[in-house]
Amino acid sequence: MNPKSYLAYTLGYQLFGKSFLSWQRHSDERKLRAIRPAPDDPLNPPLVGTARMKELMSRHYLEGRYANGVRKVAWVTSGAPIEVLRALDFFLIYPENHAALCGARRHAEGLAVEAENAGYSRDICSYARTDIGAALSGRTPMGKLPRPDLLVCCTNICQTVLYWYRVLAAHFGVPLYVVDTPFLYEKVADHQLDYVLEQIEGLIPVAEKVAGRRVSRGRLQEIMEQGKDCAELWLEIMDRAQHRPSPITAFDGFINMGPIVDLRGEPETFAFYKELLREIDRRIEQGVGAIRDERKRVLWDNLPVWYKIGKLSRHLGAKGVNVIVSTYTYAWGELAPMMDASDPMRSAARVYLHPILNRSTGDKLRSMREMVARFQLDGAILHSDRSCKPYSLGQIDQRDNLANDLGVPAVLLEADHNDPRVYSDEQADARLDAFVETMEAA
Repeated sequence: MNPKSYLAYTLGYQLFGKSFLSWQRHSDERKLRAIRPAPDDPLNPPLVGTARMKELMSRHYLEGRYANGVRKVAWVTSGAPIEVLRALDFFLIYPENHAALCGARRHAEGLAVEAENAGYSRDICSYARTDIGAALSGRTPMGKLPRPDLLVCCTNICQTVLYWYRVLAAHFGVPLYVVDTPFLYEKVADHQLDYVLEQIEGLIPVAEKVAGRRVSRGRLQEIMEQGKDCAELWLEIMDRAQHRPSPITAFDGFINMGPIVDLRGEPETFAFYKELLREIDRRIEQGVGAIRDERKRVLWDNLPVWYKIGKLSRHLGAKGVNVIVSTYTYAWGELAPMMDASDPMRSAARVYLHPILNRSTGDKLRSMREMVARFQLDGAILHSDRSCKPYSLGQIDQRDNLANDLGVPAVLLEADHNDPRVYSDEQADARLDAFVETMEAA
């Protein structure tokens, strides 16, 4: 540990940074509690707990500014087996989450242009372009990202991450460990599970060498149990949308999902979601919905349009439409039953084989059909994401199946999760308005 780095970490993060962010959170909570929507506002007051989410994520990125020289840093894909890394006390950065924050704060376009000017095509995932642009330029609205000591990539979300992380490995000159996951067309076979298990076990000596310490089985079990607790709690929050009126929207899920991605298993994350669940339950007891006049309940498929979350929520809410559940946010809780602390490594292999993007389009359709029944849905918005092709694959058939077999209208909304240059307000509004008319006529 570098003494100068540790001093800066203690002063900048532990002493002053955390205290300021705590003060800011209390101030934000007061402001949120004081909100009194205008009579024509379609939305009820936002969740006060969002202020704590903002504090947690701000603390995470603030700590990251001071992490080098104090903790080893690993950059990881969203589907990477983090249990080994957390057990070795790595500080984790999820480039996808960083890119999403850049998109929500409307900084993604400029960073993507940096990557494009360096020769990277606009056809590449806008998350990848955002992060490569941030790496090349050194700019980020988060202030500063810590330099990685290790990169860990898992192909269970797409193949793009493999090439993206190769670029990062070459740029930073650090080791890259890849976990390759076979695509699941049917139920997982034993040989597929063994294949992934062997790779996750192979990560241990690599991570131990970088960390300069050994991992213990007891710590791995503890990490897996903590992650399971957080995932189960997140799933419980998502399931509260089954109530009428729904106390939350899928957009609330998008906004508050940062900790379940970046800080899964941390005690602060569990405490945050516990309090958020209590706030949601109070809404249920009081009969308060997320929107004032919930007449139609809708599913959202695919990533959010980060730079349009507020506008989409209000536009649909004004028409009595509550987008209450999302295949994307639900994915961070639905695998919780597979987590088994008594066998952490094999359990991890099973979990990381089963993300929604590593399963067939037919399997995703089955999940959507189940959501239609369980959440009593009237329609579905399928975000046809220009630069997330794996998630968008099969959506035309899925739309037609929902409409023809279940009588549930579904619409394709063409956009991009992070790049506003391919979004048209006029086109999106017109398509959504026609979709609402179709639901009302059904």
